[in-house]
Amino acid sequence: MAQFLASELENLGAEVEQRPLDLPPVVLARYGNDKSKRTILVYGHYDVQPALKEDGWATEPFELTVDDQGRMYGRGSTDDKGPVLGWLNVIEAHKRAGVEFPVNLLCCFEGMEEYGSEGLEEFIQTEGKEFFKDADAVCISDNYWLGTEKPCLTYGLRGCNYYSVSISGPGQDLHSGVFGGTAHEPMTDLVHVLSKLVDSQGNILIPGIMDLVEPLTEEEKSLYPGINYTMDNLHESLGSETSIHSTKERTLMARWRYPSLSLHGIEGAYSAPGAKTVIPAKVIGKFSIRTVPNMESEDVNKLVFDYVKAEFAKLNSKNTLNVWLQHDGKWWVASPKHWNFSAASKAVKQVFGVEPDMTREGGSIPVTLSFEQATGKNVLLLPMGSSTDAAHSINEKLDKRNYIEGIKLLGAYLHYVAEDSE
Repeated sequence: MAQFLASELENLGAEVEQRPLDLPPVVLARYGNDKSKRTILVYGHYDVQPALKEDGWATEPFELTVDDQGRMYGRGSTDDKGPVLGWLNVIEAHKRAGVEFPVNLLCCFEGMEEYGSEGLEEFIQTEGKEFFKDADAVCISDNYWLGTEKPCLTYGLRGCNYYSVSISGPGQDLHSGVFGGTAHEPMTDLVHVLSKLVDSQGNILIPGIMDLVEPLTEEEKSLYPGINYTMDNLHESLGSETSIHSTKERTLMARWRYPSLSLHGIEGAYSAPGAKTVIPAKVIGKFSIRTVPNMESEDVNKLVFDYVKAEFAKLNSKNTLNVWLQHDGKWWVASPKHWNFSAASKAVKQVFGVEPDMTREGGSIPVTLSFEQATGKNVLLLPMGSSTDAAHSINEKLDKRNYIEGIKLLGAYLHYVAEDSE
């Protein structure tokens, strides 16, 4: 993918270099070097989540399939290959139309985003004073519309602290008929500890977590009623009506501006079909907390570690507990009043005929904060795909309309950036 991307950029006339990390290379490109023009740095990733047909895909996940409704199915179609190719399409469109490109473009396309962008933060910090130093603003297209009809601009993201908690005891897996009832079982302890983290209504049960959250102001509260979103939109995305909250406003706040805790899985447990009467000797539970302003990672970690250890201690178990942070990514909030957002708003109005919703998002894109810190410039999230694209899930797709109109949006955005600088 790195070779393909570099080749396509070179064919368009960009200056391209591949910077090797310990992992797949970062593809850097520069298109234009006119000192009288603004310079926009764009980021995307060419790697994707794993996918197998037997996971439940209706089509081959690594073959592009377009149905008669214009839905383009394939792993990475919306996250993030479609948007990355959109930037290349914008350059190509200008060349074919004989229209002068309105800005200088810097491209940073990585190949390890779906595995935590290992090594990229250090790279960005270094290049902030080198390759990225000319950037006047940053634009990332690696998220999605809130619904399916109205575009949005995203100015905030939740962070993500990912934890593991292991409980071990016996020296090896045991037969439940021989040892059941005679030994403290790690799985029993782990299930108990995990059950104490969050309740069925999504409330985090760790004391002190909610005290870290920035209070809701009346000004912020007033933004939610006008956002184009319904509970039906949520239910369509869920594929069910299993929503916790009954109103749009409370649902969006739970998704954007309040933390959440999710349980993700257990390593070491028997998970294949059928029955196996084994007592696992060691199990590892995994959970994450999506963080929001003003939750600092070290404060969250201390509350989590102290609480998990205290709950385990209540069991009077002779097993051994260990809890640790796998990785964390900080929340991010930018100013939606910056010229970068104003240009994008004008572009949305030009292409779609409506004013965009200004949104925050529940997901985490740690590189957003990395670019902001490294360049000191405003960062904009300008999505191409919609809420029903099923990124990371089976049957991931990108609607042809979103792709084509999204290319126009990216191009119009660059022209409004240039107009604003005159």
